[in-house]
Amino acid sequence: MTRLFVAVWPPEEVVADLTALPRKDQRGVRFVHPDNWHLTLRFLGEANPDAVIAALDGIEFAPAEIRLGPGVDLLGDHALVLPATGLDDVARTVTERTRDLGDPPRKRFTGHLTLARLKPYAQMPHALGAMFEAVFPLEGIALVQSRLHPDGARYDTLATWPAQGHPPA
Repeated sequence: MTRLFVAVWPPEEVVADLTALPRKDQRGVRFVHPDNWHLTLRFLGEANPDAVIAALDGIEFAPAEIRLGPGVDLLGDHALVLPATGLDDVARTVTERTRDLGDPPRKRFTGHLTLARLKPYAQMPHALGAMFEAVFPLEGIALVQSRLHPDGARYDTLATWPAQGHPPA
């Protein structure tokens, strides 16, 4: 069993633009490293990678337009995020195909890209409320393994599936 999630990796140019957002180190705020920025379609938790790959084999979804923004916001009390739209249909398809694998699926999909995680005592980061917008095409999805380390998670892409009309990565 491996800690897994299905995600969309933003394009390099969007990641480069995101690095301009304020990321000042402060107590109780842990910023996500730009290499780890992603949009989670379904968190599976501990699951068998081969079973997930088999469940997603042959998955079909149309290219879509993903919109980030219009600004940095909070998701709950513990995550500084950029809201994301355009992924509801593909997230629903991924969830339907993997419903019986890993952790039970969340009742509702909330598209977002996590910029930082906050401890309860943390002061709000300067990035909160910063304006940022990006639009990019959904070209494919990825099955990602997450390995937890004291200095942060490390992610490895195990498999990818292209959107219809896009070549495999």
